[in-house]
Amino acid sequence: MTSLLSVVWDFNPVLFAIGGFEVRYYSLMWAAALLVGAWIFGYFCKREGRPQELADSAFLYIALGTMIGARVGHCLFYEPEYYLLKPWAIITEIRNGGLASHGATIGIILAIWLCSRKNRVPMMWMTDRLGVIAPISGALIRFGNLFNSEIIGHQTDVPWGFKFMRLHPNVPVEQVPACHPTQLYEAICYLLTFALLWWMYHKTNAANRRGMLFGVSLIGIFLTRFFIEFVKENQVAFEQGMTFNMGQWLSVPFILIGAASVWYALSRPAIVEQKKNAPKGKK
Repeated sequence: MTSLLSVVWDFNPVLFAIGGFEVRYYSLMWAAALLVGAWIFGYFCKREGRPQELADSAFLYIALGTMIGARVGHCLFYEPEYYLLKPWAIITEIRNGGLASHGATIGIILAIWLCSRKNRVPMMWMTDRLGVIAPISGALIRFGNLFNSEIIGHQTDVPWGFKFMRLHPNVPVEQVPACHPTQLYEAICYLLTFALLWWMYHKTNAANRRGMLFGVSLIGIFLTRFFIEFVKENQVAFEQGMTFNMGQWLSVPFILIGAASVWYALSRPAIVEQKKNAPKGKK
């Protein structure tokens, strides 16, 4: 629903509820992110002659690494004083929310390391392919944040500002301030990053330069995050008054790792692998 100067956003985040159990669009977006990622990784394995067992194994490792990393990352990065005193609350209070993309990234990298060792696949081969997947997964999760009316931006008078009605219950619409829809800003930038990486994978030799796709992915995701944080509301109280908030400080190492990964890829010759097609069975 739109007005002349803003978008009135009053989306119900709950798809349906049975008793006290709710199915939210946010949860569905997380599930979609994992399933889309699994499908694309399976496509890479099939296209490059890797066994299906690798795709199945990677899905399990990365799903666990993403969820554990995202949860633990939020608890340690944003609310350490609470969760260090009550570490069991990391699990018991998970329904209260709290997932961090930086923690998810660390969890995914650790999961890739374990999966690559188990399946005897070069880790950088996997990080490059997951680098293509990460932006589209991130975009889906940001759409989930939009459905939840969370992680919003500062007040604004731009025509595309959103009035998040559920954050102001019982307040007349004309009194609700319009804010930057930072969830959409990030989602759009992530989709553009995915499009660039998909083009690089298919139309250039980037897939044969170990570290190139991974590096571009990190730069695209976390440079986006760094700049959009300037128009985003702080998530926790201790960020008030900081020149750069926690999300920005956490983004800097990933941007630097991305730049180093691109430099590494460009400083070494491309690697051309033979496709490992499985032998045909007897007829």
